[in-house]
Amino acid sequence: MSFLFLFFAFLAAVAAGVINAIAGGGTLITFPVLTAIGLSPVVANVTNTVALCPGLLSGAFAQRKDFQAQKQRLWKILPAGILGGIAGGLLLLNTTERSFNIAVPFLIFGATILLGIQVPLRNWVISRIGKIHHTKNSFGLLALIFAAAIYGGYFGAGLGIILMAVLGLMLDDSLTSLNILKQAISFCINLSAAIYFSFSGKVDWLVAVIMAVGAITGGAIGGKLAGKIKPEVLRWIIVFTGTVVAFIFWSRLK
Repeated sequence: MSFLFLFFAFLAAVAAGVINAIAGGGTLITFPVLTAIGLSPVVANVTNTVALCPGLLSGAFAQRKDFQAQKQRLWKILPAGILGGIAGGLLLLNTTERSFNIAVPFLIFGATILLGIQVPLRNWVISRIGKIHHTKNSFGLLALIFAAAIYGGYFGAGLGIILMAVLGLMLDDSLTSLNILKQAISFCINLSAAIYFSFSGKVDWLVAVIMAVGAITGGAIGGKLAGKIKPEVLRWIIVFTGTVVAFIFWSRLK
């Protein structure tokens, strides 16, 4: 792979780090770039998951004190997330390139829709706080987390939004607590899938390492720009971009 292509991968990862720090949806930038520079969709998806994991790790490490307050609940939920992430990764690696090519535009468009409804969905979660009477439905919660984790291991874009909806539906807690849970679960899903992918032979390690550096750099930049850029503006730019990318992938289907 040429230096120019690697540079594009680095810039995409920086952009994803900035976007994830402010509004979320960075995968909608990095995945299309990786396919554009020559990686097959499956390899691009696997490499993207591994590459962005260090950025999630740094974010989780920064919130480690917050996780302590949810320690007991996390111990009950995380196994479902970890197993689901591995199951999603297993499903991806057993999907043919042709089948995944067909699924890609729908996955991107679905993730774009999730990003578009993020604010009203968050408002819905807030409106439910204090009104839920079935918080002890542990099986239902674990089943939904497992299903969301399968999606996270398979593709991942918009996973945080899905998890927030699941937690808001099943748990009666403050928005801050739900967000802490979402962050921890999302990190473990991505980490479990990334570890599984690391032994698959499908990771382009040179690209992954370069992107990891870019994602961490972008996350630091995004943290500083968070108060200067309106998340809503950035979110709709990504929604527009994701919609265009979805139609481009769809137009390539034969």
